[in-house]
Amino acid sequence: MALIELTTIINAKPELVFDLSRSIDLHTVSASQTKEKAIAGKTTGLIGLNETVTWRAKHFGIYQTLTTKITSYNRPFSFTDEMVSGAFKSFKHEHLFTELNGATEMTDRFEFKTPLGIIGRFVEKLVLKNYMRRFLQTRNEIVKQVAESGDWKHIIPTGNKS
Repeated sequence: MALIELTTIINAKPELVFDLSRSIDLHTVSASQTKEKAIAGKTTGLIGLNETVTWRAKHFGIYQTLTTKITSYNRPFSFTDEMVSGAFKSFKHEHLFTELNGATEMTDRFEFKTPLGIIGRFVEKLVLKNYMRRFLQTRNEIVKQVAESGDWKHIIPTGNKS
């Protein structure tokens, strides 16, 4: 099992960062390099507890689908999404938000297992862990940019923050 932990400091309130982090629309923007698109389940807006989303994206030159479900939800402190089906053997992504002197410390804990036994573990260590770290860092930079610039007003509809 691989574990990636990232911390990003964002000059915005935890409630805003929390909502941006669960925005299907913002995720699509942050994953544009993989042509990621929500194709089933919750396909737009803010995803919530027990909701699923199925993504279609191009990774390593191959289109793949991945379905995740929000399995825990405690706004604005944390939520977790876990793989229901996809190319990984499993994954669990914990999103944690802590207020820090008027800003938000956003922490990602992304644990994943690859299929294919020893071959999968070799690919995980050689390629996949760094690939996923860069993918998450790009996502976090987009969340930070949108939160700090005020562009979030185009992403999160007023009154849709449950």
